[in-house]
Amino acid sequence: MEITSDRGRRVTVDELNTTRLLAHARQQAHQRKLDDMIIVDVDAHHYENEHMKDILPFMENDVLRQLSMAQGMKGGRGTLIPQQIGYQDMGGRVTRYTLRGTEKVEPGQLRDIQLGNRWMDAMSVDYSCLFPTGMLNIGLHPQREMESDLCWAYNRWVTEKVLPEAGGRMYSMLCLPFSDPAACVRHVETFGNRKNVTGFMVTTVRHLQVNDNAYMRLYRMLEERGLSLAFHSGPNWNEPVFRACNRFLSVHALGFTFYNILHCTNWVINGMGERFPKLPVIWIESGLAWVPFLMQRLDHEYMMRPSEAPLLKKKPSDYMRDMYYSSQPIEIQDREAMECTFRMMNAETQLLYASDYPHWDFDLPSTIYDLPFLSEKGKHNILGGTAARLFKLPPRNEQQKANLKKFGNLAAAA
Repeated sequence: MEITSDRGRRVTVDELNTTRLLAHARQQAHQRKLDDMIIVDVDAHHYENEHMKDILPFMENDVLRQLSMAQGMKGGRGTLIPQQIGYQDMGGRVTRYTLRGTEKVEPGQLRDIQLGNRWMDAMSVDYSCLFPTGMLNIGLHPQREMESDLCWAYNRWVTEKVLPEAGGRMYSMLCLPFSDPAACVRHVETFGNRKNVTGFMVTTVRHLQVNDNAYMRLYRMLEERGLSLAFHSGPNWNEPVFRACNRFLSVHALGFTFYNILHCTNWVINGMGERFPKLPVIWIESGLAWVPFLMQRLDHEYMMRPSEAPLLKKKPSDYMRDMYYSSQPIEIQDREAMECTFRMMNAETQLLYASDYPHWDFDLPSTIYDLPFLSEKGKHNILGGTAARLFKLPPRNEQQKANLKKFGNLAAAA
C-alpha cells in the first residue's frame, strides 16, 4: 500500500515504521555503545488527542464531559485550543503527524506503548518521561474549570491505563491545572504517590505568576514528598508580542524561550529558591542559549537594585545553577558558545538529556555524546545518570550499574 507523504512523495506503509525510520539512530547507538550507559529522556511526547474518546470519560463534571465528548464526535480535538495552523504537525523530520495512524501495531497492548518502545529501543533510551502534546496549551483555555477537569481526566488515564502497561520504562510528570491552585493540591494528593509518577508539570504558555502566594502550599507539598516540579514551554502565535512575527520559525524560536525566561525570572527574583531549596525544579524544551543571557541580565539588575529582591542571599545566577534544564532543542551552531553555556550552568550536574521525540525537532543521544568538550563523567551524567538519581530509576544491566557507581549516582544504582 502506498501513501502520499506531506512532501508529495509516494511512500509505502512499511517505510513509516518507527524502527525503520530510526535505523540510523540505532546504528549510532551501537557504534557509541550507548546500551552500556543508562539513558533517561526527560521530555518525550505522545499525541493524546488520538485517545480523547478514552480520556474524556474520566472527566468529573457531567456538563463539561458532555460538551467535550460532543466536540469529539464532530471530529474535533476535544475542547483543547488548537494554537497553530498545521506548522508543528507538518514540518520537519521523521514520521509526519498526518501519517502516524498508518503504522501497524500488535493487538493487545496500548498503541502509545508499542510506538514508544520502538523509538526508545532505536535510540538506546532506557527510560522516557511521557508528556502530552495538545494539553501543553491547556493554560490558554478560557475556562478554569475546564482546564482542571481535562487535567484530571488525562492524569487518571495516564496513571491507570498507560503507565501500568509500560513495563516501568515510562514515567511522567503529570499536568497541573495551574489556573486553580486548590485543584493542583488535589492532583498532588491523588496522583503523587502513584507508580512511575516522579513529579508534576506546569505548562508555561500562560500569564500567571509562579511566585503567587496561592501556590506556596503546592510547592511545599511537592518538596516534602520528594517530587519534582517541571516547567514545560511552548509557542503561542496568538501572544500579542508574537503577532509581529510573520513566520512560524520566528514564533518557534522565541516562544519556547520566552515563557520559560518569564517564569524563571519570577521564580528566582521572588526567592523561591530560598523558600524551597530542596524542590527539584526543571525547565523543559526551551533550549540552553537563554540560560547565560538570563543569568547575566538578572545578576546585573540585582546588583543595582537588591532591595527589590530581599529574599535572595546570593546572586540570581547562583539560584539558576541550583536548578535543572533539559537539553532539547540544543543550539549546536557555535560550539564555543555552547561550551560557555555548559560551564555557566554547571551542565555536568544540572543538564538532563531530552529528545522531544516524536516532534520534528527532536535530538538523538549522540547530540550530547559527541560533544568534544564534555568529560566522560559529564556525558554519563547528562545522558541519564543525573536523571536516574533524581527520579530513582534503576539500571537495566550490570554495565549501567557499574557506570552509575563509577560516576557517583549511587542512589539510582542501589
